[in-house]
Amino acid sequence: MNLRIALLLACFTTPLLADNWPGWRGPSGDGICPDKKAPLSWTLEKDLKWKTEIPGIGHASPIIWNDAIFLVSADEESGERLLLKLDRKTGKSLWQQTVLKSPIEKIHRKNSRASSTPATDGKLVYVSFLDKEDMFVAAYDFNGKKVWEVRPGIFSSRHGYCSSPIFWKDKVIVNGDHDGDAYLVGLDKKTGKTIWKTPRPNKTRSYCTAIIRTIEGRNQLVISGSKCVASYDPDTGKQHWIIDGPTEQYVASPVYDGKYIYMTCGFPTLHMMAIDPTGSGNVTDTHVVWHTRKDPSYVPSPVVTNGYYLVVSDKGTGSCYQAQKGERLWKQKIGREHSASLVVMQDHVIFGSEKGIITVVKPGAEYKQTAQMSLGEDLSASPVIVNGQWFLRGEEHLFCIGN
Repeated sequence: MNLRIALLLACFTTPLLADNWPGWRGPSGDGICPDKKAPLSWTLEKDLKWKTEIPGIGHASPIIWNDAIFLVSADEESGERLLLKLDRKTGKSLWQQTVLKSPIEKIHRKNSRASSTPATDGKLVYVSFLDKEDMFVAAYDFNGKKVWEVRPGIFSSRHGYCSSPIFWKDKVIVNGDHDGDAYLVGLDKKTGKTIWKTPRPNKTRSYCTAIIRTIEGRNQLVISGSKCVASYDPDTGKQHWIIDGPTEQYVASPVYDGKYIYMTCGFPTLHMMAIDPTGSGNVTDTHVVWHTRKDPSYVPSPVVTNGYYLVVSDKGTGSCYQAQKGERLWKQKIGREHSASLVVMQDHVIFGSEKGIITVVKPGAEYKQTAQMSLGEDLSASPVIVNGQWFLRGEEHLFCIGN
């Protein structure tokens, strides 16, 4: 890992965050796992610590803070959207709260009514659901007491809802890309009050969670969706730059390697791009470094590590690129359909198929598989790995595996 990337990760993975998994895609929001103790291979027979049945249905990943695990689910019979707290050491349920009771929305066949991964700052837990045609965001304390709830805007989509909250300073930021007047919104973490709300340029559903990085002195919230890739100031919501297209709908989150932003999408056409994030205004014709249509992903988010960019298509074709040049080094069929996002741990990349097959690969010029395991249960949620343990949310259970 070069010095530039090491310094970048240090900014976003303080010792406290590195020991926890506070939100979507981990402490730095990009699938980079700082853990050095978790096993790269395991079996359920030898390494399963506990397995807990989870009520309802949900594709959101769990989040972890010290000995607390939080995750969300939806009871489709009652219409209840749930927030659960589990004991990390035992998997025992500590409490369960009904965050919202609302008619279940129409969804894409691969979505759920609890797909937004919650987030925590160690004080409160923030969740996001759809309430009829309103975005719903709420904050709870660690004892299960609701602190606030707000509906900062409408959200209309026949594919359902997914918008994982992220933090910036005193704000919790949520993406409202939908088929109506789309927006990004920054809320006060303590009260839920809207601090800023920025209109998006188009009316098209997307489900991306942004990343936030400081790049050459500018704080940038970078997000795909609304028929564009764009950067905003997370303090104000003001746009820095925008790239038109390259398609209409997006799910995967972007990643950053210290020089370029990398994104993959989408629907109705599939694309991947590397973007120079130093521009201003419309940079469609000036700041796209490379652009390919070779096996991008729509749903699974990619990773970039040690000069390599790795991605898996929804149909299970994995690819490794020389990141900054855009040269594909290899492609390999890795199981069947994939929805889970990739994770980097100990210089390896972890792939999880919808059939619960976990494949561990060493990035490099040639495909090198170092391990493959079976969860024994379907998998849509992205893996969580922290403090020597894997936490995998299957279709019916949460698994704790490792040391």
